[in-house]
Amino acid sequence: MKPRREFHFVFGLRPQSEPLHLVHFLALESCRLTQSPDAIHLHCRHRPWGPWWDRIAPHLAIHGVGGAPRGFDPSRYAETGEGRYIAAQGYDYAHEADFLRLEILREGGGAYADIDTLFVGRYPDAWFAHDCVLGEEPPLAGPDGVLKPSLCNAVILARPGSRFVSRWLDEARASFDGTWNRHSCAAAARLWSDAPEDLHVLPQRAFYRFGPTRAGLAALFEQRDDRLEGVASLHLWAHLWWDERRIDFTRFHAGLVTPGWIARGEATVAAVARRFL
Repeated sequence: MKPRREFHFVFGLRPQSEPLHLVHFLALESCRLTQSPDAIHLHCRHRPWGPWWDRIAPHLAIHGVGGAPRGFDPSRYAETGEGRYIAAQGYDYAHEADFLRLEILREGGGAYADIDTLFVGRYPDAWFAHDCVLGEEPPLAGPDGVLKPSLCNAVILARPGSRFVSRWLDEARASFDGTWNRHSCAAAARLWSDAPEDLHVLPQRAFYRFGPTRAGLAALFEQRDDRLEGVASLHLWAHLWWDERRIDFTRFHAGLVTPGWIARGEATVAAVARRFL
């Protein structure tokens, strides 16, 4: 039987003081136009609004998110400097979404994508038949400076009741300590080494062609790179550049993503996104 192509996004965990951004519309619209989805599910606590929302909402199945998921304990942020920084910057919603995506996939299966994903090509049906599929991201340095493999959770495909997702959710609940990814990407890599038969891993190019670095963000937003063979979607690493005041990775920011910028097509993201407007 052909697997159903269900796509899931989590958004609006905090009150929405601004209209849905064009970047978020493009994530949903590029999914709709490239993936032949049986359904696109948006899981939100606070409903988005605005002109871009009005355009995409009729194509979505909208689900309310209630209380915080089991295992997400904000009190843990106080225990480390990294955790205190995450809480101060308001990035805690990303951690809550880490748990929600695993609960959603374990229950219903399908594909989860962060809402700063830009879809490039159709995900093959064969990916939906695996117990779980993740993409490799650039390796991360441990406390000792040694680079360790990392599997990013910005895109996850899984069957309902996935063994790997179930183990990952248990591990996330046990290991969440308020740091950025010990319970998420790093946990997935640890589980992969223990039970590689439960996980299908795609090369970095599939989802993370351009990494979370100065060079990677420049390639996405300041330069044009048309070498997208084997690229299924692009992760945009929005938390690194969204705020105009954050300039440690790039001076590009969310206010520069406009229909005019996309129409000019001078950067990789603009060139890909142009066909979705």
